[in-house]
Amino acid sequence: MAKNGNISTSVIKRLPRYYRFLGELDKQGVERISSRELSERMNLTASQIRQDLNCFGGFGQQGYGYHVASLRDEIGHILGVDKEFPTILIGAGNLGKAIAMHINFGTRGCRLAGIFDANPRLTGETVGSIAIRHTDEIEEFCKDEHPVIAVLCIPKANTQAIADKLVELGIKSFWNFSHYDLTIDHKGIEVENVHLGDSLLTLTYRTNQLGKAEEE
Repeated sequence: MAKNGNISTSVIKRLPRYYRFLGELDKQGVERISSRELSERMNLTASQIRQDLNCFGGFGQQGYGYHVASLRDEIGHILGVDKEFPTILIGAGNLGKAIAMHINFGTRGCRLAGIFDANPRLTGETVGSIAIRHTDEIEEFCKDEHPVIAVLCIPKANTQAIADKLVELGIKSFWNFSHYDLTIDHKGIEVENVHLGDSLLTLTYRTNQLGKAEEE
């Protein structure tokens, strides 16, 4: 567990990567690994890895390194993957359906409990094993099932109003794909804004720089 509540965002964003790499090592039968060896695989410095992990306690032993399975379990616990946070997804268009079908919520601490869309023609259609409900049913559903996480795959113009309403219904965290930089003026609410296009633009920038370097 964290030594204090002042863990930087950059450290938190590296935790899932540690978890993923350690999972791959565990599948390969690697029992222990040094920070240097892990740094070579992850393209980080050994010092950075030690500093990151020291934010949450001492996991390694001098001269021994890290026990891969144990460290992965510890990081998984910190990330909350051993939880089953009830989760709803709003917006069952192409993106929403893809997320519902291809993101393994269960291995990431979430249980996808309901899918909603404002289009009545989608009501009753199933995504995986979950039937799509009309958004008019969200309030009743939240009262019965008490979801705490909402995945938003909705039009940009509707995002803030829907998110504010969901906070009133008990939602604590938002995974937001709406192309809108969502902010919530309530304490104790977490938001992760995801802009897939920004990631592609980062790549096109780097590609553009490669082209300029070749011209020089």
